[in-house]
Amino acid sequence: MSGHSGDLTQGGILKKILLVAVPIMGTQLLQMTYNLTDMFWLGRLPGSVTAVAASGLAGMFLWLGMALLIFGRIGAEIGVSQNLGAGNRAAAQGFAEDAGRTALLLGSAYGLILLTLAKPLVSLLRVQEADVFDSACAYLRIAGLGLPFSYLSASITGGFNGAGNAKLGFWANASGLAVNMVLDPLMILVWGWGIKGAAIATVIAQGIVCMMLLYFAKQHPRRPFEHFRLLGRFHLSRVKQIFSWSLPVSLESGAFTALAMVVTGMISASFGADAVAVQRVGSQIESLSWLIGGGFSSAVAAFMGQNYGARKWARIRRGYRISLGFMLAWESFITLLLVLGGRFLFSLFLSDPPHLVNMGREYLMILAGCQVFMALEGTCAGTFRGIGKTLPPSISSITSNVLRPFLCWALAQRMGLNGFWLGVTLSAALRGLLMFIWFSLYQRQMPHHNEEAAVIQGGTA
Repeated sequence: MSGHSGDLTQGGILKKILLVAVPIMGTQLLQMTYNLTDMFWLGRLPGSVTAVAASGLAGMFLWLGMALLIFGRIGAEIGVSQNLGAGNRAAAQGFAEDAGRTALLLGSAYGLILLTLAKPLVSLLRVQEADVFDSACAYLRIAGLGLPFSYLSASITGGFNGAGNAKLGFWANASGLAVNMVLDPLMILVWGWGIKGAAIATVIAQGIVCMMLLYFAKQHPRRPFEHFRLLGRFHLSRVKQIFSWSLPVSLESGAFTALAMVVTGMISASFGADAVAVQRVGSQIESLSWLIGGGFSSAVAAFMGQNYGARKWARIRRGYRISLGFMLAWESFITLLLVLGGRFLFSLFLSDPPHLVNMGREYLMILAGCQVFMALEGTCAGTFRGIGKTLPPSISSITSNVLRPFLCWALAQRMGLNGFWLGVTLSAALRGLLMFIWFSLYQRQMPHHNEEAAVIQGGTA
């Protein structure tokens, strides 16, 4: 492998995974900080509950768009890592380029949908308050303009991750966060643009991140490939392989978000803007768990992808065990943090009216119950996806998430709002448990001895 990329097929396993994971987790933390920065300043507005609830409702559709964003990121991550592991640099570059083109096309299409259909989309969430509805529509229209940037950024970052060099994505996102942190208070409070200012600041930051990543892909001394061409013709066989890898993950993401939107609609209709605001703030605090876990899972996928391309099965098995131990330790820490410090963390973002803090504390304490299971999910999903088996984690996720609205509804009949939170916790725990059982069974079928590396022709291992 070239000096331009990180070789994950040799050397200490935990060290190699962490070299990729730490920048990815840092990038995920930056993404969380983006969202928390918006909420922090929106929470300082006179109508803070309205602003936070509106951004949360609009955010559901941005979250739904992850189902399309995944095509570029997963395609680049798996295609680059497996082909570099197999020694086929030309195919790896081809996957990076086609994944970027796919991402730009999908991001532009979905952004146009949000721009033109904001009102009918937000109405699906059964919003009762007119001011919340209007604010959510305004936020969504502006945010749609930034989707081509964020989709392309995710694809380029996926290529960097697959090549074992996640630092470039981190520095680009850090620059975007710095811009966002400066613009948020100016646009939201000083210039009086409110929730529209939060959306504009985010779009500007997304554009800066995208431009930096494009520059890194083309000019940075440690770029994965000598030449990266975003504009050009699609290679049909590579695009088919990208869709084959990404479609299960996309369906999983779309189903997860759609079902979460159903639950949010139920909460909004039954308990109003206060409950939606609690869910919005609480889920962002809890994202300290699933964003970091997702970042580590991406590093696991890159590690597994390169070693799968090199057919180093023993290293794959050991990498899985080490990764699982690391993730269990992290999620145990998060569990304690949510239980012992949930009230304080929530009060940093919404403290008025005071009863919201108690609602937020209860939300975080209940969600603490599924954190350890998220360690199982992140490790197993990353391993499966690295070796190109994207269907098992997607089936496990969709199965458990389909049960979520029914669990939430049944438990809410007995426990009120906390029944919704318990339903979310139980479905998340089931998701992690199913993935762990499936991978434990699959692991028995994996070869025990290394094989000669097979070059991936056209992207098919």
